[in-house]
Amino acid sequence: MSLRSNERQWGSVAKFFHWTIALAILGNGAFGLLMDLAHSPMQKINWLALHKSIGLTVLALVLLRLIWRWRDGRPLEEAAPRWQQWSARIVHALLYLLIVAIPLSGWWFNSVTGKPLQWFKQFNLPALAAKNDELRHFAHGVHEYLFWFLILLLVAHVGAALKHHVFDHDNVLRRMLPFGRPTSRGDRS
Repeated sequence: MSLRSNERQWGSVAKFFHWTIALAILGNGAFGLLMDLAHSPMQKINWLALHKSIGLTVLALVLLRLIWRWRDGRPLEEAAPRWQQWSARIVHALLYLLIVAIPLSGWWFNSVTGKPLQWFKQFNLPALAAKNDELRHFAHGVHEYLFWFLILLLVAHVGAALKHHVFDHDNVLRRMLPFGRPTSRGDRS
C-alpha cells in the first residue's frame, strides 16, 4: 500500500490519521463521560489529566492530518447524485471543524477554571484565557455540546459509508478501510 493517496484509494498515512483520530475521539469521549465514576478525587484528577492529554494529542494529529491532506492526493469521487457529493463535503468540513473546536474548547474551559494544562506530565501549555468563574459552566457546556454534535455527525458519516457499501455497492468505504482494497466495480463481482 502506498503512503500517498491515489485516484483509487486513500494512502496509508491518510488511513492512519483517519482511524487513529477516530478511535482517540471515541475513546476519549467515552472516557470524558465516565469520569464521574472515579472512586476517589485523586483518581478523577488523574483521569481528567489523561483526558486533557489525549484531547491535545487529537488536536495535534488533526492539524497534521490537515497539512497532509493539503499536500496529498485524493481518490476520485464515486458516481453519486450531486446532493450527496455536497452533503459529503459539508459533513467532512463540519467534522474537521469540530475535531479542532472540541479540544480547543476543552483547553479554553481548562483556562477559565484557572488550572494548569499539561500534556502527559511532560510540559505545560499556556492558558487561552484568564481565570473566569462566571464563564466556567458556559465553557464546559460549549465543550460538551460540541462533542454531542460531533457524535451526531459521526452517525451520519458512518451511516453514509455503510449505505455506500451495502446498498450502492461502491468503493467509498472499502478505500478507507485499513486493509481494504477497492474493486474495479465495487462489490458487484
